[in-house]
Amino acid sequence: MTLPSTPPRRIVIIGGVAGGMSAATRLRRLDESLDIVVVERTNHVSYANCGLPYYVGGVITERQSLLLQTPASLGARFRLDVRVATEVTAIDPDQRVVTLRAITDGVESTLGYDELVLSPGARPVVPPIPGIERALALRSVEDTDRLSSAVALATGATAGPATAVVIGGGFIGLEVAENLAHRGMRVSLVEATDQVMAPLDPEMAAIVHARLRDQGVDLHLSDAVTSISEHRVELASGASLPADLVVAAIGVRPETALATAAGVALGPRGGIAVDEHFATNVEHVWAIGDAVEKIDGLTAEHTLVPLANTANRQGRVLADVLCGRSGKDRPTLGTAIVSVFGLTVAVTGLNEKRLRAAGRPVRVIHTHPASHASYYPGAETMSIKLLVDPDTDAILGAQAVGGDGVDKRIDVIATAIAGGLTASDLADLELAYAPPYGSAKDPVNMLGYVDQNLATGLTRSIQWHELADAMAAGEAVIDVRTEGEFAAGAIPGAINLPLDELRERLTELPEGPLVVHCAVGVRGHAAARLLAEHGRESRNLDGGYKTWVVSPAATSIALAS
Repeated sequence: MTLPSTPPRRIVIIGGVAGGMSAATRLRRLDESLDIVVVERTNHVSYANCGLPYYVGGVITERQSLLLQTPASLGARFRLDVRVATEVTAIDPDQRVVTLRAITDGVESTLGYDELVLSPGARPVVPPIPGIERALALRSVEDTDRLSSAVALATGATAGPATAVVIGGGFIGLEVAENLAHRGMRVSLVEATDQVMAPLDPEMAAIVHARLRDQGVDLHLSDAVTSISEHRVELASGASLPADLVVAAIGVRPETALATAAGVALGPRGGIAVDEHFATNVEHVWAIGDAVEKIDGLTAEHTLVPLANTANRQGRVLADVLCGRSGKDRPTLGTAIVSVFGLTVAVTGLNEKRLRAAGRPVRVIHTHPASHASYYPGAETMSIKLLVDPDTDAILGAQAVGGDGVDKRIDVIATAIAGGLTASDLADLELAYAPPYGSAKDPVNMLGYVDQNLATGLTRSIQWHELADAMAAGEAVIDVRTEGEFAAGAIPGAINLPLDELRERLTELPEGPLVVHCAVGVRGHAAARLLAEHGRESRNLDGGYKTWVVSPAATSIALAS
């Protein structure tokens, strides 16, 4: 007598791309016996999502290069049952059954599961603006095809350059704006807040604003779209922008409708709530990726971080959990990077805005080092900002804007945060050095040196946004740059006493406390130490004139004059 065989354990995954496909392929590598079904409502289950803007811009020329795997290739290599153009319309957690609907013909069917993985991603924010239906999004390959076709039509329809309006100044908005400009379009970018890239602090975002304007982008900050017509976009400020093409890149929200209908609980930020092993409150239902809430690695608060790296890792770890291996989620630092017309912008951890809003004390350090040894050809200046807990010396976050080398400095700092290193520990890191790649004192080491000086009280600093109040209170500003540098641009009211002459001209210093500064802070530090040795109290303007001149403080003075 032949006994009936036990059917294989079936795991159904809703949603492919980063999280879903990482889970599916890892599951197969761990367990050959599993029945793995991936359900994806678009026509593409595995593609390079982050490369989509660059295909629109013509930087990536082959559409096929974005398509990493197909249902056929995934079936051949991993024996996965991948069903594209198929939507899950309902989940019955009691019966452990999902209802499927084919997008092409609407035919419905049901599919049982032993374990269900939700990886539905996030959906674009679409505000109720008259005419918003004209705006295109960029989340999927289908979106990319529509946008590429619209760009080709717009640029081919007129003798002169076509016009585009991008709504939203986040990562995707900036990438889209750059790539539309690369296609020869005249681009306007509208952002409702007073800066692009919310993770940046204002003085760092100002560098990005300058690059956008230098590249011809018509930047509208602190403004909002009120209506969209066939060829124009109207703003709350009264501005009317030409728009053969409109792209909405306002942000994304977790895709949670299917989950909530099945009784899955959401967290305080509106994403799917999961424990450290990605289990939801519904038995046998798990969730990963952009749809789920994460834990901030520095505040322990719930947060939403729609990043591919995080989704990929979550899919891999969940596969381990489902196969009985150890694994749990990690807190997130929100480490991210974007290219803006050749300018690299990278962040990790918290920014000063969030820290100040939370009432947390913070030590702030700005530096402007060269990307590699300055005497080696091609060195570029970068701007780095480090945020430190003044009580514990813990690194709270960092931002960097510049050219070559920005990525590796932020990655080193993100790794230092994850490893529990203090800001002073950065001084002692042994980092690879050769003139084409760095300096003997790497920019990361320099951050540690500055922190050590501040932490031990060897020197004191003052921030760009504190300078006006200090001057109003009677503190004199001493500019220790050369006379030529001073003549080319200076802080109003500053006194020029070049560093190399300062020792002999101490009698010319005003009475009372002083603020000293140079171009980037290095000579300012030397001046502050010289003055301390002669019994004079001073503070060094953090980041020097280079930080101050791009800040809102300098902008307000320019507007007033």
